[in-house]
Amino acid sequence: MTIKFIASSKLPTAFGTFGLHGFWDEYESKEHVALTYGDVSGDEPVLCRLHSECLTGDALFSQRCDCGPQLHAALEAITKEGRGVLLYLRQEGRGIGLLNKIRAYHLQDQGADTVEANEELGFAADLRTYHMCQPMLAHLGINKVKIMTNNPRKVKALEDAGVNVVERLVHTAGINKHNEHYLATKAGKLGHMLDHQGELIE
Repeated sequence: MTIKFIASSKLPTAFGTFGLHGFWDEYESKEHVALTYGDVSGDEPVLCRLHSECLTGDALFSQRCDCGPQLHAALEAITKEGRGVLLYLRQEGRGIGLLNKIRAYHLQDQGADTVEANEELGFAADLRTYHMCQPMLAHLGINKVKIMTNNPRKVKALEDAGVNVVERLVHTAGINKHNEHYLATKAGKLGHMLDHQGELIE
């Protein structure tokens, strides 16, 4: 699987000025980007977030998920830390694409949960892969990370690819009345972790 670096630029944002690095995944014909803040070189672990694209949550402010608040919280945490990286991965709808995600939403409107909806459409509950992460991190000179997630698949994928995950950090954001069932389903059926009080933290 070949991940090709394309170009870098500066990206001023409300959170600070990031480095924007574009990559092309030749295997899946997809574009991915990395956002870096501060000096991510050296041997010290880098604060890291793997964030899958979510148009409805990231750009349209949907409260059906917690994706937009998680993205904002990650960028805020990285700037507060003074250095870090966010990999923005083009895997809309846990890999089923935007239009199928809308179809899944329609089924959820009729009572299905997020896993049942994907399966009713003929998809696995989560089709995302993380093969692109290690090459992207390696290009940026990053091998040790502190990852903001409660999805154990992300931790395992990085470790299996040879990335040294020195710490997993709780990443809570955006829980509301519209996504409580969605988050409970992710915990109950997809293995996303709970905190010591039983509250959702992914």
